[in-house]
Amino acid sequence: MAGATDADIIAAAAAGDRDAFEALLRDHYDRIHGLAWQLTGSRADADDIAQDVCCILAEKLSAFRGDAKFTTWLCSIVYNACRDFHRRRSAFTRFAGRLSVMTGLARGPDGRDLYDAIWIESAIARLKPDLRDTAILIAGQQLSHAEAAQILGVAEATISWRMHEIRRQIAPKADPDD
Repeated sequence: MAGATDADIIAAAAAGDRDAFEALLRDHYDRIHGLAWQLTGSRADADDIAQDVCCILAEKLSAFRGDAKFTTWLCSIVYNACRDFHRRRSAFTRFAGRLSVMTGLARGPDGRDLYDAIWIESAIARLKPDLRDTAILIAGQQLSHAEAAQILGVAEATISWRMHEIRRQIAPKADPDD
């Protein structure tokens, strides 16, 4: 889109022109990634956030009214994506702590070492999606089995079985040498 202004590219991209959207991303990706990196302090997190922002941009571009400069509007999207990322990470950390207490890995907030925290987060990430979703609703959101069952569209007994299975899979295995 040689010779086109930012406004022309934005209008064309908002109208569904894929080439214009690609040009818009090419022109602004470094800004998106750079701001995400500055806000998170991590290149890997910035990579994830930048990818999310590109998807968000595809959805929200038609809502850009031009009240502010495009770059200002875009930076607000990146900032909000970073804030949401930090919120999710914080919620996951709290969830992992509650789940570790529930499965017997910890006795509550008593200063367990970082290894246990990393281990439980890894264990949660390895759960099958249906078990992970159940654990998040029960341990992370502290919903009742009935509430989780309603949200997931399964029987309450299924939730109870899943929680048993989660405990079984996450609980530390007994060392045969002990």
